[in-house]
Amino acid sequence: MNNSYIFKSPIGLLKIEEEDSKIIGLSLQQKETNLVQSQKFTQHSDLLYEAYHQLNEYFLEKRKRFELPINCKGTMFQQAVWKALQNIPYGETRSYEDIALAVHNPKAARAIGQANNKNPILIIVPCHRVIHKNGDITGFGCGTKIKKYLLDLEKRNKEAIAQ
Repeated sequence: MNNSYIFKSPIGLLKIEEEDSKIIGLSLQQKETNLVQSQKFTQHSDLLYEAYHQLNEYFLEKRKRFELPINCKGTMFQQAVWKALQNIPYGETRSYEDIALAVHNPKAARAIGQANNKNPILIIVPCHRVIHKNGDITGFGCGTKIKKYLLDLEKRNKEAIAQ
């Protein structure tokens, strides 16, 4: 059984989805009406509440690592990419080429971008931490404004901790 919860965040409405006691989706929603539908038609499990709580901590700069069971559904290649993304430290970035090397497919930088675009669990599987080799932050499904917001949030928090 799938459960979901939609809530307001600093980047817009986020929808958390759960199946078989694992998070299977975290996505940015485009329509405000989804919030009412979510509250009316879905059940909210302990796992959804915990995911919501951890995401709020992340946005308040109190959490750097998520401790949630996840299940990213995709091809073997996509799953390898998404696993590599989870190894990018908080507040740091990697290039598409770096991820291609991490998945032992050095010529797959373009395919890495496509796998990032299909990432079903935003933020928790941090595809926003992948940038172009030259530092360009384009290529984020939710838009570069949101990608920059997430990168700046992490950078600011990492710098505050270092002081």
